[in-house]
Amino acid sequence: MAVMRTVIGLLVMASALLFLLSAAGCTGTPQAQPGTPGQPATGSAQGTASPATAAGAFTLRVDSVSPGGTLPIEYTCSGASESPAISWENVPAGTKTLTLIMEDPDAPAGTFTHWIVYNIPPERNSLPRGISAVKEISGGGQQGTNTAGNRGYQGACPPIGPKHRYVFTLYAVDYTMGLPTADRDAITTMLNDHWIEKAVVTTTFSR
Repeated sequence: MAVMRTVIGLLVMASALLFLLSAAGCTGTPQAQPGTPGQPATGSAQGTASPATAAGAFTLRVDSVSPGGTLPIEYTCSGASESPAISWENVPAGTKTLTLIMEDPDAPAGTFTHWIVYNIPPERNSLPRGISAVKEISGGGQQGTNTAGNRGYQGACPPIGPKHRYVFTLYAVDYTMGLPTADRDAITTMLNDHWIEKAVVTTTFSR
């Protein structure tokens, strides 16, 4: 009888153990394998995308002058007073035209505008050196009137003394300006609420 009771006890314990294992298997959460249809692959996150590559900055270059560097003498009244070569890259989306302005904010009588070029096509990426005083530039773009009252480029010509800053600003504009000609005041009005982004290079020169 003792042997029989031992056997029955072992059978009861075995049955209880099987019941517990069965219950655990029914309530456990299955783990999805990487790549299983309907489940995100290992390491990915739902609702997110890979970060997009940042677009390059809208950048302006004045010949080979480093920002803050000296404007070469050939672009001044001490030289040939030629307009410098200008280039740019990464024109922002939505740009219809570009406007370039060169100014001396340190001029004795107030800011002097040396050069205005407007309605430059956005597909263009440079202006050549030595543009003459024409209204329409070959390849696209119109020259406005500088503070001296002349069309085209006026070479840097500060009074003898401390350095002056010569600031080149390129505006990305969202429309084409309907101006047969333009001075600084007209350009300021036309740019108001219409420029998307701007790129700036500041140079210096003294005599």
